[in-house]
Amino acid sequence: MANTPQAKKRIRRNDRRAEVNGARVGRIRTFVKKVELALIAGDKGAASEALAAAQPEIARGVAKGVMHKNTASRKFARLTKRVATLA
Repeated sequence: MANTPQAKKRIRRNDRRAEVNGARVGRIRTFVKKVELALIAGDKGAASEALAAAQPEIARGVAKGVMHKNTASRKFARLTKRVATLA
């Protein structure tokens, strides 16, 4: 248990940040899922639209520090490749 006032404050702050960051990660997952659902449906137009919406969201996650830049780059590349190969 935290004893000092600063340690208690850090616990409160960490809880708030965890909640915000969790919401950010969930939002990114939702956007990625929209792309994947469009890919499964075979709708190239919807998939490319969903990808265009997901890319800035993933980039924002990198900027806010909830996702590593290489992870984001890998997601961009894999999703883009899957959308491009859709006939």
